[in-house]
Amino acid sequence: MSEISGTTGDVVWQSSPPGSIYDYIRVASFSIGPDGLVDQWSARATELFGIPPYQVRGKDPVEVFMPADLRPRGHRQVAEILDGKEWTGLVPFRMPHEGGAHGLAEIYVMPSETETGERGALCVVVDVRALRRIETDLASSQAIFGQSPFGFLLFGTDLKVQRANERFAKVFGGAIEDHRGRTVHDYLSRPEAERLTGALKRVLETGEAVNDFQIVGTQPGGKDRRHWSVNLYRVHSGAGRPIGVAGIGTDVTRRHIAAREAASARRNLALLNDASARIGNSLDLETTARQLLDVAVPGFCDLAAVDLYQSLLTGEEAPPGRGGSSRSESGGGSASLRRVAFASAVSDAPLTGPGDLLEGGYVPPEVGAVHRFPFASLAASALRTGRVQSIPGSAGSLIQSTLAVPLVAHDAVVGLAQFSRTKGSEPFGDRDRALAVELAARAAVCIDNARLYRREHERALILQRSLLPPGDPEAAGLDIACRYLPGNTATEVGGDWFDVIELPGHRTALVVGDVMGRGLRAAVAMGELRTAVRTLALLDLEPAEVLSALDEIARGLGTPSGAQQASRVAHKSRDADLSEVYLATCVYAVYDPVTRRCTFANAGHPPPVVVEPGEEPLMLDVPPGMPLGVGGEPFEQVEVELAEGALLSLYTDGLVESRDQPLDEGLAAFRAALSHPVRPLEDVCDHVLNTLDTRHGEDDIALLMARIQGLPVDAVGDWRLPREPRSVGRARELARAQLVAWDLEPLVDTVELLVSELVTNALRYGEGEIRLRLLRDRTLVCEVWDAGLVQPRRRRARDTDEGGRGLQLVGLLSAAWGSRRTPRGKTVWFELPLPDGDSTAEPTVEQLLSMF
Repeated sequence: MSEISGTTGDVVWQSSPPGSIYDYIRVASFSIGPDGLVDQWSARATELFGIPPYQVRGKDPVEVFMPADLRPRGHRQVAEILDGKEWTGLVPFRMPHEGGAHGLAEIYVMPSETETGERGALCVVVDVRALRRIETDLASSQAIFGQSPFGFLLFGTDLKVQRANERFAKVFGGAIEDHRGRTVHDYLSRPEAERLTGALKRVLETGEAVNDFQIVGTQPGGKDRRHWSVNLYRVHSGAGRPIGVAGIGTDVTRRHIAAREAASARRNLALLNDASARIGNSLDLETTARQLLDVAVPGFCDLAAVDLYQSLLTGEEAPPGRGGSSRSESGGGSASLRRVAFASAVSDAPLTGPGDLLEGGYVPPEVGAVHRFPFASLAASALRTGRVQSIPGSAGSLIQSTLAVPLVAHDAVVGLAQFSRTKGSEPFGDRDRALAVELAARAAVCIDNARLYRREHERALILQRSLLPPGDPEAAGLDIACRYLPGNTATEVGGDWFDVIELPGHRTALVVGDVMGRGLRAAVAMGELRTAVRTLALLDLEPAEVLSALDEIARGLGTPSGAQQASRVAHKSRDADLSEVYLATCVYAVYDPVTRRCTFANAGHPPPVVVEPGEEPLMLDVPPGMPLGVGGEPFEQVEVELAEGALLSLYTDGLVESRDQPLDEGLAAFRAALSHPVRPLEDVCDHVLNTLDTRHGEDDIALLMARIQGLPVDAVGDWRLPREPRSVGRARELARAQLVAWDLEPLVDTVELLVSELVTNALRYGEGEIRLRLLRDRTLVCEVWDAGLVQPRRRRARDTDEGGRGLQLVGLLSAAWGSRRTPRGKTVWFELPLPDGDSTAEPTVEQLLSMF
């Protein structure tokens, strides 16, 4: 930089300001005298070469800087330069006292003359390494700026745009150069532009970055409001001087839409939660209908009405089902209904009901009136089809639209609910339709409880029988037999159940439980607990964890809310009634046929009995714990190794206890009946039931017996693999060799592919050593173990993704797959049918292409 004085005309040289090019490139100079020796040495040369002037002045530069093999050529070049030739080239140089060449310099040598006419040379040196670094930095900066998928702007200190990338120009139109010199006012409304300008000034003044700065605007030529998230940070020169502010913008419109929908969903969930707490607290039909409207108005709609079939109110056994209103066609409309409830949040609304249902001469009735909807009306269509109908408001009416929602319970239409919104309110959307259906469904179930209560015993028995495993279940490494004896017809149905659940890795969960109490509620509680057990078992929790979760569920079943409280018989003691129905005992065991080890956990249930070959029957010492539903106490679990051929027995207290037989005597008789377990397992079950006093009929009896048959050693392949890329190929080789040894060649290609995917995932996302295990029984199971805790998650790969389809392949090619926790990590597994078994269908071309 230079200035020329206005008075003297002299050139005044000033020092370079911060940010000069000389801050980035390393330039030095020195001169060579007529004798070929260095006679002048600049400070920049001292900095570049690390040699002070007194060490180089008067010395031959070729000898000082150049490697020995290049010195002859260097002397020739110096001689030519002293003869008057210019020369430019790349010269390697070495640092004294460090041995060898360490750098590469570009030297420009210009001949010069002394005062006496002798020839010398002036040398200008540039460090090539610094130039290469600048070149690389510029290329990297251009790649990041130009190829960024986000809008990128660089503002100068005057807050005008200095640079914009292609993404920004694509969104706001025009070429990149068109945006140079603009301000934020050229893109945003005045309020938004002023907000962003203030943020830019703060960043420029303070240096503090601003993240996720939200602005709203529209794209050129567009009408939809867009939301952008902007990150701002100050940019500095190499010397640290602020030179502007960089801004990165991301379109987050979809995120805002999702957030708005989530807020709507939360409101709907709150409404449903309110409905759960308020609807169904009474067996009175009119009261339940009014409770529905109390929830819906005004939180969901402005007006609402409920009509119930007259047949339901007069005590007929079954209301019309879907299509049932057609039986009244001769009467010119729907079956007879009675208006049982009406609510309005609008002061000038009709006093009888939604006034838009004036089609076909229909006039909304008053509360308590019996009426029929015209056959051609949308309301009658909703009753016939069991589907929601949207009825638009008529011209000049207060009502904007009405949803006619049939009250459907157990596939029977019991009535019609109408929800209306007035003009000026937000129109009904798809979510509103779904919410209206849910509200109506909850109310319909409560309304229908009275009819269902009359057939409590029959339905309880059907429910209980349907929830028991059909026939004798099968399990890997176990021979299973079971018996269930209901109480006599003089007693209500109890809550005994048993279950055999297949777990990953050919393991099996054995469950026997007993819900205290009788009747429909006991059967329902049993069904819910049994369903919960199956769900928790498939999560592969430890037995003690399963019982702890069941305890929480059982305590929730005992909460007097919703339909549970509505089904309570009047004038009974509430605490005693609930304690009988929602307390339960249960024993839960998990058997591993590979190790023949069984893990037990007990919640107040009679202990399991084991009979090993040649030994006397033994009651296992499993800590009993508290019954489910009591809460507050943790459960313990015990692991036992069972001998080959051992007999395991689980049962309910109805087998060993009655009014005429104390529990201790019943347990002793049970052990005696198991003293000779060599006979077939079915015969053992029959012998036990015939020997013990099982005819009393006071309680249900459930008996589950299993004979231990561990998997043969040659049916298990187990390997440990180091955590290295070669383990993927090694895993394929091991799997192929094992399948060939098992004569399962048809599965080789599929197993190799899936094993490769799982081992690759374990290497990429897992931790620690990898373990591969193949199990052959009724099916083929492959397990991959690692020490990572993160569970695999199947995702939808985008078209441009190079990966992310491994678990989709596993899901398509296997009969089943999943993952489970282990004490030191996780296990990911898949299962395939054996070639001679029921094979799963090969994936179609469409299924495979859907992954891409």
